[in-house]
Amino acid sequence: MASCSVEDVLAKAEREEAERLKGITVSKDLDLEFDPGNLLAFDKNRIDTRDFKDNKREDFLRSLARDNTQLLINELWKLPTERVEEVIVAKLPDPSTLLPREKPAPKPKPPTKWEQFAKLKGIQKKKKTNLVWDEVHKEWKRRWGYKRAKDDTKEWLIEVPVTADPNEDQFAKRNKAKKERVARNEYNRLKNIARAQKVKVPGMGLAPTSQQSKAELAQAVNIAKRSTASVGKFQENLPKEKTPKNTGKRRKFQPLIGDFSSEKQKQLDLLKVMDSKKPRLDITKAVNKQMREEDMESRQKRKKDFGKKGRRGNMAGKGKGKAGGKGKGPKGKGRKPQMKQGKR
Repeated sequence: MASCSVEDVLAKAEREEAERLKGITVSKDLDLEFDPGNLLAFDKNRIDTRDFKDNKREDFLRSLARDNTQLLINELWKLPTERVEEVIVAKLPDPSTLLPREKPAPKPKPPTKWEQFAKLKGIQKKKKTNLVWDEVHKEWKRRWGYKRAKDDTKEWLIEVPVTADPNEDQFAKRNKAKKERVARNEYNRLKNIARAQKVKVPGMGLAPTSQQSKAELAQAVNIAKRSTASVGKFQENLPKEKTPKNTGKRRKFQPLIGDFSSEKQKQLDLLKVMDSKKPRLDITKAVNKQMREEDMESRQKRKKDFGKKGRRGNMAGKGKGKAGGKGKGPKGKGRKPQMKQGKR
């Protein structure tokens, strides 16, 4: 029994090894149709329904997928190949099967203003190498980015030009110029996007429109007046010009030098409020609040009384006559005007 069990184990191991190391040759009744451009293989062979319906369905599907994949790989090795960076690459032909797309094909990106100018002048873009020789450090460095060659931001000493102010900070001037260049490039990039999408680029004050309203014109005039060095303080108003609304309030700060009596008084008042045990009461605000509450109560009471009178006046009695009958109203009484008229 022991020898039999060992033989079974060895046979099972051999079968598993043979299953794992299958050959590259696969025989099929009908040859597969291939589309190497899309890496597709069409298998038109008949499927054995017994094997498919049996309990070994997963094994059957795994074996079928393995064989068809092996045939597709064999077809790829028949294509022309080349070596790219120590890797063998096959040149795929154009796909022959039209596959549907989930989304429409992307439209070609419209050229920028510089690309249009370069095409008009015949300027061709030259590809630059990423590494350049740095004469200071005597080594190859990147042309752009971190640890680039000729990095002027790492200099600890800057020569002051003859025409420049000797008291001017050249490092701050250089940083400011760099920020301006970055902002200008970003602005040009956004302009290119707007031009490609056929969107009008807004100006400094208002977006261009076919016909501006009266409020927009007033806003443009206000922006033009405030664009002076004095922020429009000495600008004269136009005839029949109204003062702009919602222009904002400027914060007022206490002077840093001079008389500090007002500031001292404010601090003393604040300490007095904090030190007092009784809460600070604004009599005027409290009286106004009480008056508002009383007015609201009186209004609600009037509405209720008016509603009751209206319902009583609209109720009709049970009398025989329409005008002078003794109808019973709410508490057994008819309408008072009709009762008096009937007695007369």
